[in-house]
Amino acid sequence: MAEADIQQGAWLGPDEVLARAESDARLAAIVEALRGVFDPEIPLNIFDLGLVYGLRLDAQGRVGIRMTLTSPACPVAGSLPGQVQRAVAAVPGVEEVAVELVWDPPWSRERIGEAGRLELGIY
Repeated sequence: MAEADIQQGAWLGPDEVLARAESDARLAAIVEALRGVFDPEIPLNIFDLGLVYGLRLDAQGRVGIRMTLTSPACPVAGSLPGQVQRAVAAVPGVEEVAVELVWDPPWSRERIGEAGRLELGIY
């Protein structure tokens, strides 16, 4: 990640996160942590399912995550953000994690990433 982006805390979309994670070990570890959290209704992790809309990381190890759920009536609405926070907080070099639930735009199957589509057999 470019130093200017870290200092400014720029929000990165999922595709940009994946591209930058190829050369940023801490960002790659955050993605892996997010891939360790699964949606209870769809057998896929939240990152590849497209529930993570944005991620921000600064030089001090503070991480911001904007995410949604498959539905506002999701049975884990109260607990999934905490799972995400704990998973990312366990990454070495991460000092603080803030998870923000957003509902706009609403989640749809079109948000499922390439890896998720392959895993679910959606082509």
